[in-house]
This record gives sequence, C-alpha cells and structure tokens, in this order.
Amino acid sequence: MARSGRARVRSKAATRVTHRTWAIATIVVVAIIVIAAVAYYYVGPGHRGVQTASQSPIVGKAQVGQTAPEFEVSTTAGLFDLATVAQPVFLEVFATWCPHCQRETVVVDKLYNKYRSRVAFVAVSGSNTAMDGTSASSQLDVLDWARRFNVQYPVAYDELLNVANLYLQGGFPTFALIGKDKKVAYLNSGEVSFGELDAAVAKLLR
Repeated sequence: MARSGRARVRSKAATRVTHRTWAIATIVVVAIIVIAAVAYYYVGPGHRGVQTASQSPIVGKAQVGQTAPEFEVSTTAGLFDLATVAQPVFLEVFATWCPHCQRETVVVDKLYNKYRSRVAFVAVSGSNTAMDGTSASSQLDVLDWARRFNVQYPVAYDELLNVANLYLQGGFPTFALIGKDKKVAYLNSGEVSFGELDAAVAKLLR
C-alpha cells in the first residue's frame, strides 16, 4: 500500500510538471507568433519600416541635378511662375487628406518664417481626393486645409495635378528645392525633419 501511495504521488507530480511544461511551451509559441506578426507588419512587403509618407502612384520626371520642369500656378499669394522667379524655390506637393502633410505644416511654417525673404515658397495640391478621404478635392478644400493647419506659406490648388505629375516622388508630401540656376538641388518625400530641410535650404543659399 505504501508503494502504491508513493507511485500515485510521483504520478501526480509528473502530471503537474507536464502541464506546466505545456503551459510554458504554449506561452513561448504565442509570443513568437506575436513577434513575427509585428515584424512582418513593419518590414513586410506593404510596410518598409514605419511609414512617414502617404503613398501615391505618381512618380514625376524631376531629377536632382537636372533642369526643373516649369510650372505655373495661382496661389494664395498670387501667380507663381517658376520661369520668372529669381529666387531659389522651396516646393511642396501635398494632399489635404495626408496625415504626414498635415503634421509637416509646422516644419514648413518654421522654414518659411526663417527664409521667406530669400526663398520663394509654394505648396501645390497633388491629389484629386479631398481632406475627408472620399469627396473630390477643390479650391475650397485646399483653403480649408490651409486654415485648419495654420499654413502661413502660399498654397495652390492644382486641379489637373500638373505639378504632381512633374515632381511627386511616389509619396506625400514631396519636397523639391530648386536653385537660381533652375536646377533641382534636392528631392525627398515623407515627414522630413526641420534639421534636414533647413540644412538643404542653407546649402542652396550658399
């Protein structure tokens, strides 16, 4: 009887160890699955790291080092004609629905206030979708966007997306810096830091 009792105790202990082992193994497997899912989300085919730009199918023909494609738009500050502008140019192609563009207005406002006397700033709409993400873009939509996000620099509504077709780099916002020689000196897209854009503008003015 004593041996039988000891055997039952050992059996129960072994069962508890087995259950504990299975529980630990299950937790480990679940943790691995979660980590793999998170990693796939950020580095998988649809996400190359944390996204800092809203995707666009348009890739314009503008290239760094090449002559900047000419354009003309009517802005909140009057007519902007690249061919007649004597100063270097800071161009942004944006979409009113783009959260990255909305956040970047603070950066561009700061740059505008610093360089407005030496650089011609212009931001041009590059999407036919409005801020609500469903309706069609319009002049009123662009003006509402500028008001809502306290945009201080000149903005333009480009109904035919001519500027986007020339300069957009596949993502909103796209930034282009154009020198006095009318050559593209800088191209980038996404939420670019003030430091990077400030250094690029300063280099353009040397």
